[in-house]
Amino acid sequence: MADQLHVVMFPFFAFGHVSPFIQLSNKLSSHGIHISFFTIPGFIPRVKTLLVPSPNTEIVPLQLPPSLGLPPNLAGTMDLPPSEAIKLITAIDLTRPQVKTLLSELKPNFVLFDFAQHWLPSLASELGIKAMLFSVFSAIANAYIVSPNRLSGIEGIPTVDHLLKPPQGFPTSKNIARDQSRVISTFEAQSLVFIYEKVNESPSNFDRVQEGISGSSAVVMKTSYEMEGPYLDFIKSQINKPFILTGPLIPEPPSDLVLDAKWDEWLARFSEKSVVFCSFGSETFLTQERIRELALGLELTGLPFLLVLNFPAKVNPKVALEDALPRGFLKRTKDKGVVHVGWVPQQLILGHKSVGCYLCHAGFSSLIEALMNDCQLVLLPLKGDQIFNSRLMGENGFVSAGIEVNTREEDGYFGKEDIFTAVKKVMVDVEEEPGKSIRLNQKKLYKFLKEKDVQDKFILDMIVEMKKILEGGFS
Repeated sequence: MADQLHVVMFPFFAFGHVSPFIQLSNKLSSHGIHISFFTIPGFIPRVKTLLVPSPNTEIVPLQLPPSLGLPPNLAGTMDLPPSEAIKLITAIDLTRPQVKTLLSELKPNFVLFDFAQHWLPSLASELGIKAMLFSVFSAIANAYIVSPNRLSGIEGIPTVDHLLKPPQGFPTSKNIARDQSRVISTFEAQSLVFIYEKVNESPSNFDRVQEGISGSSAVVMKTSYEMEGPYLDFIKSQINKPFILTGPLIPEPPSDLVLDAKWDEWLARFSEKSVVFCSFGSETFLTQERIRELALGLELTGLPFLLVLNFPAKVNPKVALEDALPRGFLKRTKDKGVVHVGWVPQQLILGHKSVGCYLCHAGFSSLIEALMNDCQLVLLPLKGDQIFNSRLMGENGFVSAGIEVNTREEDGYFGKEDIFTAVKKVMVDVEEEPGKSIRLNQKKLYKFLKEKDVQDKFILDMIVEMKKILEGGFS
């Protein structure tokens, strides 16, 4: 019986990680699975908002150790400057005794954990609990960054030149975006080096993932063959572990939330599918130069736009915005554009009939939310997995359902014309190539994401496979 299964969810405390764990929890609990969701006190209000209320679901608070000097009501990495985010990984390591006590009391069948908790499989094994690494990153990003053969033939930390080359066997036939030998730029390779670096003698993120995979009963991934077939095949060839695919985990908009009148009334001023919504998530920050060029590029399109920006913790957002926006920009665009700093109800905005394009950082969850709302994609990746999500979804990728903004090889620079050109291809030149082909591919993916029975089958299959693991077998 499904209701006999009890699963503990233990994400890393950044919203981009917590959100997929919540989405999976909601899907499993709707099928009678008992969910215990580990989080920190400062994150509980946000988790409560998104976790569907159910007698099958409970939130279990973890207390971070005070020895690191973290704020007592810390709500994840968004409350820390980027330079201090590593402290949260150290803090999670120090919760190990607390986690062991909680797991001993809860006695779940499974614990699903994130990349940082490399020590969890051995702890769970001591207690007779099955542990499974749940990767919130796309298969293409996992294949390029943390494939076990990524560091073969080198000693120590990989260089930029090494990271410019894909792992041996990595599928590139339809994914070349830079030239005929490379998938990523020099600037992008530089942004990946930190993944392989140890900090204060703590294991690198790469090593944490490898140890987590090694100790897992199975690897759980938020994707599907329809979206990432070649990259899933590549990962499976590298990792001798069972794989469970959750599908893209289509989020259900909170039933008790409606779009604020101020947003609804402003968006309603414009024709259907005409507004460009531009947002980069809560923890991807643009430099002043990039904000300036982005704003000017949006202005050039002549289309209505909603530009949402965030700034790192301890930065005064009002001052930062005034310094970044071009002189006279707000006055020139007041009839067609809005610039907002801080949180917005992204799902509800993307679902508004006037929004037709999403210009974003290519976070995987954000891409899914846009596609399920039939929005065109303009991709501007800045770091990490975003780079590979953009190659997957971009014009030359396996999915080819969006346009990537052109950026400079050595430093990632883009200008206003690059923004204008990318938006124009999917919003104006819709009867010309590549805009026409991209729209067709986007529609195919939209149809796949809207097939509820297909999406639900991923979760039903996952429950079946978890039962098999408990019984000692796996298909």
